[in-house]
Amino acid sequence: MTKKALIIGSGIAGIASAIRLAVKGFQVDVFEANTYPGGKLSEIRLAGYRFDAGPSLFTLPELVDELFQLACKKPKSYFDYEKLDVTCRYFWEDGTRLNAYSDLNQFAEEVQTKLGEPASSIREALRSSAFIYDSLSPLFMNRSLHKLDTWTNSHALRSYLRMGKLGIFSTMNEVNRRHFAHPKLVQLFNRYATYNGSNPFETPATLNIIPHLEFNIGAFFPKKGMHDITLSLFRLSEELGVRYHFGKKVDQVRVEKQRAVGINVQGKTIQADLVVNNMDMVNAYKTILKDQKQPKLLLNQPKSSSALIFYWGIKRGFPELDLHNIFFSDNYALEFEHIFKRGDIYDDPTIYLNITSTRRADDAPSGCMNWFTMINVPNNQGQDWDEMIAESKRNIIHKLNRILKTDIEALIEVEEILDPRGIETKTSSAQGALYGNSSNNKFAAFLRHANYSSSVKNLYFCGGSVHPGGGIPLCLLSAKIMSEMIES
Repeated sequence: MTKKALIIGSGIAGIASAIRLAVKGFQVDVFEANTYPGGKLSEIRLAGYRFDAGPSLFTLPELVDELFQLACKKPKSYFDYEKLDVTCRYFWEDGTRLNAYSDLNQFAEEVQTKLGEPASSIREALRSSAFIYDSLSPLFMNRSLHKLDTWTNSHALRSYLRMGKLGIFSTMNEVNRRHFAHPKLVQLFNRYATYNGSNPFETPATLNIIPHLEFNIGAFFPKKGMHDITLSLFRLSEELGVRYHFGKKVDQVRVEKQRAVGINVQGKTIQADLVVNNMDMVNAYKTILKDQKQPKLLLNQPKSSSALIFYWGIKRGFPELDLHNIFFSDNYALEFEHIFKRGDIYDDPTIYLNITSTRRADDAPSGCMNWFTMINVPNNQGQDWDEMIAESKRNIIHKLNRILKTDIEALIEVEEILDPRGIETKTSSAQGALYGNSSNNKFAAFLRHANYSSSVKNLYFCGGSVHPGGGIPLCLLSAKIMSEMIES
């Protein structure tokens, strides 16, 4: 008899879990409160402009390919991508501009020419990043931290001997200051803390693992945009027999004798052999798991930062801009103090511009650009967001005007805004935090919920709020770790 699996939420981890369980032979039903799949990995269309709504950087594409291969499909028949020659363009107020080339030698030469930083500094920093990745990824990214065999296998034992070289006892900023003499390069590499919503002046230097993904392995662009990750995997899952139920908010996970046996949805009870929660872990325990044992230590951890995004249709082109662009603050430490200590937004924020029309022309009308304009902001703690948004918009426009020597406000043809309140409402992310619990201490990796429940049998977890963390690659890995615990 075919076993049944129910998945709560159709974020990218939920879709990946559905594929993996369907391949194992389960009948899978996915229940989604929204009317569309993908969670944060969705899209917005405004008067001829298309925007990828959430995640905008694509690394480790093999994790997406693997899902098609598991189903004995050719990945390129569903989903295709290209490697970027320039991973990001960096801008500072003093007129300095830097291209982060994917070719390491070219990037090292760019840094040496523009900043006077020895090319050897870049090479050494990226060797160190690769060392951290090779040492820790098999342990922290590909296995459950909550199973004994993770800590007793041969790779784990080798990693223990390298602990002093993995940055566990230093902050990211401290290590980057040792790597680089030029403060702009320190700032550039400190930026990677924002990839999981952390503070580089507090988070452990183990997060220097992140540049390895972007530089040593590569950054990529899906040829149809980031939303195509969702659409292609959604299509694959439906071909495998996965059934989706949109606009169906789950009311409760049914538990009998400490075993998950199904869910309640809009007055109906649906039975199953196992339940997978892809909903934010904190909100799940407050709502659909409110009658179960609460992991209070995890629930009370500080949350990651959030984002304020302006989706702007810009009615002219800027040839100096690329797919990924960063306009740095002149005082990075003060910016993070505002985000994590004061709970407000610095008046000189670092701005990220993602412009997919530089790669996919039909994402904007001819001669125009689609600007995904984002700054890092605190999570929602009840601030006056309307006032903060208005002030931030003025500060962003003034900063871009100064650096690009233009008048942005006159060029904005259409606009939509997403703030932490909207992120919380649309994706059930506690406090609008993008990555669940923050990683601003050396124990953060151990303060994420396991991919299974220790108190309720047949209840599993995936997604950015549980192990191994947020972002597309880690969400996909959470689905993999979870599914490998389940016998077909």
